[in-house]
Amino acid sequence: MRCVNGLPVSVAERVIVPLDVSSEQAAIALLDQLPHVTFWKVGLELFVSGGPTILSVLKARQKRIFLDLKFHDIPNTVAGACAAAARHGVDLVTLHATNGKEGLQAAQQAAEAGAAAVGQPAPKLLAITLLTSLTARSLAFELKVPLELPEYVLHMALLAKDAGLAGTVCSPQEAAQLRQICGDDFLLVCPGVRPTWAEAKDQRRIVTPAAALKAGADYLVIGRPITAAVDPVEAFERICEEMATVV
Repeated sequence: MRCVNGLPVSVAERVIVPLDVSSEQAAIALLDQLPHVTFWKVGLELFVSGGPTILSVLKARQKRIFLDLKFHDIPNTVAGACAAAARHGVDLVTLHATNGKEGLQAAQQAAEAGAAAVGQPAPKLLAITLLTSLTARSLAFELKVPLELPEYVLHMALLAKDAGLAGTVCSPQEAAQLRQICGDDFLLVCPGVRPTWAEAKDQRRIVTPAAALKAGADYLVIGRPITAAVDPVEAFERICEEMATVV
């Protein structure tokens, strides 16, 4: 059993399954279908359509929560959002590293204060370095960023680390470099993970679950290979078995 931030974590606990559905009813149906999944991601579609009540549902079922809303605004606004998220007792919260150091520091302080106000552990804040749907060509020609993609991702991760954040969301293709430079205590959460038997869909920078773990990822976000499978339970178990060969 691997330790993440000094705590033992089983293989199954390292898979985060997205509740990428449009209603609370559909989300609950997915929870019922996959009772052995312990870590769930709540993203924009579900949160906007159903509000925060799904967080209470997950807490009541003793599930861990990755609140993936990718906050990006002025420091005061992002800080307020992080404080509110912390009061819901979520485990992980995302915000863009492009908020800048001041915004990231304000968010961290607000999350800690918000959690303390309700007697909850503070959530771990994760910086978004670069969306996994973007490529080196997108970075250079669309966003006009002069850095090479790995250099840009590393710069944003180090900015987050310097601001006191717990970790980052990154492509597994960048995980090895970030693990080496940012250290073992810096959380790496990797979307863009697909087993060889699943389609890539709209992700571009992807690798297999086993390869992502070998590269240094702490948690893997794996959605459609599980939730869109003919047998989601079998797909989840199959992925866990693959991961168990390398941990």
